[in-house]
This record gives sequence, C-alpha cells and structure tokens, in this order.
Amino acid sequence: MKYLHTMVRVTDVDASLHFYQDALGLQVISRRDYPQGRFTLIYLAAPGDEDAQVELTHNWDPETYTGGRNFGHLAYAVPDIYAACQRLADHGVTILRPPRDGRMAFVRSPDGISIELLQDGASLAPAEPWASMANTGSW
Repeated sequence: MKYLHTMVRVTDVDASLHFYQDALGLQVISRRDYPQGRFTLIYLAAPGDEDAQVELTHNWDPETYTGGRNFGHLAYAVPDIYAACQRLADHGVTILRPPRDGRMAFVRSPDGISIELLQDGASLAPAEPWASMANTGSW
C-alpha cells in the first residue's frame, strides 16, 4: 500500500493557490480541467516530497462546503517554524496558533482547512514576536 494524496474541495482557485503555493510554499505538480465533469484538479506537494500530495478539487458549479470535525488537518514539517510563519503572515495569512514553543503552529486555508506546521527536528528556542503572541480563533 502507498499513500497518494489528500483531497480538499476549494471554492476559489486563485485564493487557494495563493495560500498553498505562494504562502505555504507547495509546488503545483499537475493541473487538469475537466469540462465534461465541470471540475478542476490541482495536485501540489512540498518541494522534494512529491509523493505526498494535496489534491485541490474545484467544482465549477457553486457549492457551499462546511468543515466536519472528522477531518482534522494537514501537517507539514518545516526547517524553520519561525520563518515559515513569517512567510505566511507576509502573505496575509493569520497565524491562529503561533509557534510559542518553537515547535508547532496552525493556520487555515481560504476554505477553512486546518494546516499544522511542525519544526523539523528539535524545537527552536522561544523567540518574539511568537513567544508572547496569543491564539486567534480555532484551528
């Protein structure tokens, strides 16, 4: 058995690509439009880890999606948790659970998908502004 991908439905392709590609740093592996089915599939992966993919599914006909608690989050290891959070913040993403401990942070995609960022290896020493930053909303 081999892990292939996790699929999330998105309502706005441009906003989703801004988040997943520009802010989070994933790379588009492939993108296909299916006019007969009226949907688009976009596969993304972390650089150097193309086997673990996220599939963004955009249905062309408007739908309202609600997040179920049965879906927890996507998680990514990052080489520098503080740099990753700063990059996201610089792209207008709210850091919901700041990396006060130098280890873990949470953000949400434009469609409300929770994303966990974990420091690869040992936790970094606590540092400002993250160490004193309060949680925002839920993740």
